[in-house]
Amino acid sequence: MWSVYTLSESTELRELTEELVEAAEYLLKAFHKAKETGEQEDFYQTVRPYANHIKQLNDQWNELAKQWISVNKPFYLNNKQVDTASDHIEVISIQAFFPQTSKKRFLDAHKSVVYILHALQEEIIATKEI
Repeated sequence: MWSVYTLSESTELRELTEELVEAAEYLLKAFHKAKETGEQEDFYQTVRPYANHIKQLNDQWNELAKQWISVNKPFYLNNKQVDTASDHIEVISIQAFFPQTSKKRFLDAHKSVVYILHALQEEIIATKEI
């Protein structure tokens, strides 16, 4: 079972989830900065390295989150939501740095990501308390 032999994976999932929450906050600030200044970040110096870092975290998170869901079977979370959040994370990790990004589209994707990350955090905490 998950809790018997993969406690380190559970800890890693919590840490990755928290890192992605922090990244989402940073991306929201970067988006607002790009919109306010009208300036975009350099793709090769800033955007690409950051997006690659987020992709690495995101890939690990996606795999661990789906494993955790398959074992713990939370009522309000499923693999499709994890995949959607994962896709949105990758998209906003690039779009945040460009002023021409659609505000509604970005904010909707960001809101979806944050909702799923927080829901997973709450489920992990609830599972630990049982």
